[in-house]
Amino acid sequence: MIRAALIPLALAGAASANSVAESAIASFTTLCFTAGQTAEEVQMNMQARDGAPLPYTLIFWDKTLAPAPGMPEEIERRCEVAFDGDHTEAAIAALREKMSTPPVFGFAIDLPATHEAEPGTALIEGRELLRGRVAVVHVGTRAGQTFMAVDRLPADWEAL
Repeated sequence: MIRAALIPLALAGAASANSVAESAIASFTTLCFTAGQTAEEVQMNMQARDGAPLPYTLIFWDKTLAPAPGMPEEIERRCEVAFDGDHTEAAIAALREKMSTPPVFGFAIDLPATHEAEPGTALIEGRELLRGRVAVVHVGTRAGQTFMAVDRLPADWEAL
């Protein structure tokens, strides 16, 4: 059995809420849309921004690169960051900018049946990608934290 890479990281005590939010949002938009990365590479690349431990939580797995038992069958890749406070407006603005910057991140489609808004959702959107794949981007708040997530569904997602 294989384990998904769940990488909870401690909050850095000296970092301000705004700088943590800015760092998390920048890391998400810079790295979470790039395929072909392992969990270790994503974590290392996010840390490389300033060399310090991540001051936010990262959840990442990619079943095309490593098995992820116990993770939803209808999702082949997930990248999510979560950080203290409600920073949904800044997160959505950065996400919208990233998705519209070449190479454009798919085209908006109806939300796949695999996903639904949950309490605290500020944005959830399906995106049509290349080769029959679909992604879902999700921004919201839960337990006093802002989260930003992108899930990529496999090409045969509708059959699952």
